[in-house]
Order: sequence, then structure tokens, then C-alpha cells
Amino acid sequence: MEFPDLGKHCCEKTCKQLDFLPLKCDACEEVFCKDHIAYSRHRCSSAYKKDVQVPVCPLCSTPIPIKKGEMADVVVGAHMDKGCQRDSAPQKEKIFTNKCSRSGCKKKEMIKLVCGQCLQNFCLQHRHPLDHKCQWQGRSISKAGRSPLCIVQ
Repeated sequence: MEFPDLGKHCCEKTCKQLDFLPLKCDACEEVFCKDHIAYSRHRCSSAYKKDVQVPVCPLCSTPIPIKKGEMADVVVGAHMDKGCQRDSAPQKEKIFTNKCSRSGCKKKEMIKLVCGQCLQNFCLQHRHPLDHKCQWQGRSISKAGRSPLCIVQ
């Protein structure tokens, strides 16, 4: 037994599948199957009305408010034409500012790694006294000379 009045056909031109549980697009008000209900799958011409976004100006990094129904590209373009302040972009704060004190090393770290003997800043690779040829009280520390320094009290 057939049910010719039950369900609806998908409005996608390449599909036209009879769907017993059709879905209605909330932007263009057309009926689609589960495979074509996404805005991008049926190339919805009214998707911009439902697509909520806050575009950011690529020149000044300022969020541009848009009203419902407006196209983001048009509003950002208008902002760039009339009121964009290109130099007002906030400068990125440098994270890696702590330069290694070992000669020849150009690495920088996020946090300071100060040697307990010579009180200089080093990278992770050179943080141990033996790795940066530490000069503690004017003399270098060798592996043999390091053992008395490591006494736990």
C-alpha cells in the first residue's frame, strides 16, 4: 500500500528524494532531506540572515557590529572605506623575552631561569651550571667540584 500524500520531496534540484520526515530550512523556508538541510549543502541564499557572526576588521583588528540581515563583507568594507584606523591595532605583546646569557645562544624563554650561583638568566638547555660553564665566585665549576655544592642540610 502506498502513501502518496505522506512526506515531501527534497527541494534540492539534484536530490528530489521523498522524505517522510522532511526538514524545513529556517532561512529560506524550503523543505529538504536530512542530507541537504545544512545551509552549505543546499546553497541557501538566505543563510546570511541566520548566520550570527561578529566580523573583525583585518586592518585595525576592531570587531565590527552588524545588524541582522546585513552582509558582513559589505559592512566591513564600509568600515574600511570611512572609519578604519589602521594604526590603532593593538601591538602583540612578546611572550619570549628572557634571553639566554650564554655566549652564542640566541634562545628566549617565557619565564626567567636564573642560575643560583652566577645569577644570570639562561634557556632550558643551558640552565644547569655545568651546561653554561658557570663562573661561581670567579672559578668554574667542574663535575668534581660540584658535589660539595649539592649537600642537603
